[in-house]
Amino acid sequence: MEAVVIVVVCVLAIAAANHFASRLRMAAPLLLVLFGVAVSFVPSLPPVSVNPEIILMGVLPPLLYAAAVAMPAMEFKRDFQMISGLSVALVVVSSLGLGLVFMWVLPQADFATGVALGAILSPTDAVATNTVQRVGAPNRLITVLSGESLFNDASALVMLRAAIAAMASSVSLFGVAVSFAWAILAAVAVGAVIGWVFVRIRARISNPAVATATSLVIPYVAFVPTELIEASGLVAAVAAGLMSGRGSVRYLTAAHRQSDVQSWRMVELLLEGGVFLLMGLELKALIIDVGDSGDTVWHALWPAALAFVLLILIRLALVMPLVQWSERRARRLIAHEERLERLHVDLADSKRLGRRATDRVRARIGRRLADIAFYRTQSIGAREGLVVVWAGMRGVVTLAAAQTLPADTPYRSMLVLLAFFVAVGSLMIQGGTLAAFVRWMKLPDHSADEAAERKLLGREMASVTGRILADPSVSADPRIARSIETVRRLEATEGDEDVGDGADLDAVALDRRMAGAKRMRRVRRMILDGQRRHLLELRERGSFSSSALTSALERLDAEELSLDAQAPAGS
Repeated sequence: MEAVVIVVVCVLAIAAANHFASRLRMAAPLLLVLFGVAVSFVPSLPPVSVNPEIILMGVLPPLLYAAAVAMPAMEFKRDFQMISGLSVALVVVSSLGLGLVFMWVLPQADFATGVALGAILSPTDAVATNTVQRVGAPNRLITVLSGESLFNDASALVMLRAAIAAMASSVSLFGVAVSFAWAILAAVAVGAVIGWVFVRIRARISNPAVATATSLVIPYVAFVPTELIEASGLVAAVAAGLMSGRGSVRYLTAAHRQSDVQSWRMVELLLEGGVFLLMGLELKALIIDVGDSGDTVWHALWPAALAFVLLILIRLALVMPLVQWSERRARRLIAHEERLERLHVDLADSKRLGRRATDRVRARIGRRLADIAFYRTQSIGAREGLVVVWAGMRGVVTLAAAQTLPADTPYRSMLVLLAFFVAVGSLMIQGGTLAAFVRWMKLPDHSADEAAERKLLGREMASVTGRILADPSVSADPRIARSIETVRRLEATEGDEDVGDGADLDAVALDRRMAGAKRMRRVRRMILDGQRRHLLELRERGSFSSSALTSALERLDAEELSLDAQAPAGS
């Protein structure tokens, strides 16, 4: 009974924090941490301590999987170099740099212990992405921050694993590099295969609820075998999510996708809120552990403040050159636009290559031209770089990773409390000011460009409709032809609006009207199928932004669900 009450209170606290967060102008995770800290010091409440494996193995895989499913794959590929620099290179540099500092600050700590603590403090949290998105930052910036938070957890934990191994025995730099590469590459391969297999399996399941229930196990199916081959299970969960998100539009129905979205939003809400709440509840236990080890809170507080400042400085030192390099690369690509356009036109009439080879080359050039258009409108400069720097908040992964330190690690209790102070301090200082900082930077407003893009995409969809309606097999029936122009706006009422209670219609007239409604639904489904195929082609070409394509696909899903609801049972 007591456990049930605790679960109910936690769920209500998570719901309340997410409900009141916008009114209080605070991030929901920060509210939950503060609430947990306050509750942890209630006199009658015993200290709360959670096994870190529950977070690292039970909570992180589904959270990373859910975030990866929603990741725009096209923009992710375009900024892959920058995302990999933030999620891998920055983690390595931060770990090694903080390792040197902590080796000097903590007399009994060697370099391996310092690097372990640096790896613990390196990964950023996805909370920043939600804050930046809420204040209307450019989509490219949101993608970069989302991609970083997806992969840096895994790279930091791989670094931590190597540092802990070095604490126990000597390991070579080459061995660490090989282990790191294996952990990432093997995980990507395993996760991608599992994601693809499950998409095809779920496509054969007609019941959306059953298909969604199956999706809940995908991150764990990717995680477990990957860990058994000593690769990163978290990277495998991310790879499975990316593959699932890309394949769901092509293979799953609208009902499947709607069920997935609603269910995974609830899972994310409860898991994210739960870990931040537990993070606050653990403070009392951490302080007791530090006292038992003979240290004081101050011994953890001032190194935490030093680490917080160093993390920002290291991030600034790496992010700004990375932004400049990314923009120089974009300018070099833009400089080739005119030549690529000429080549794209010339290939249309070229007979030197076979038709299929020509089409493949033109498709690649078309994608590169779409990349150029993207880089021109969605540039990243110094102001965006500063936002990326300030958005590097630490979170629950930092605290969970700290608790995996071996029991004989020098200053272990103090190091865990230090990690807590860095995480909570970054959530309060950076999280509390991030929205204002983004507004202060006055980032470019792309709303006009996005509106124009959506209008252009709407014309693309109208052209698809026109082609389908011009098909003789569709327009041959004069009864359909008379009202075919409005077919996509109609709600198939089955004659309810005109029939009233049906008393004045004989059975023959009603059957005729029902048959007409069925033909209308068939035409509408043909239009939806054609438009969805065209949107997938546009996605492959990279002709439109992921946000515009996603919005259009969601409208098609809504229409498909409407048709499903209007169809009589058994039709």
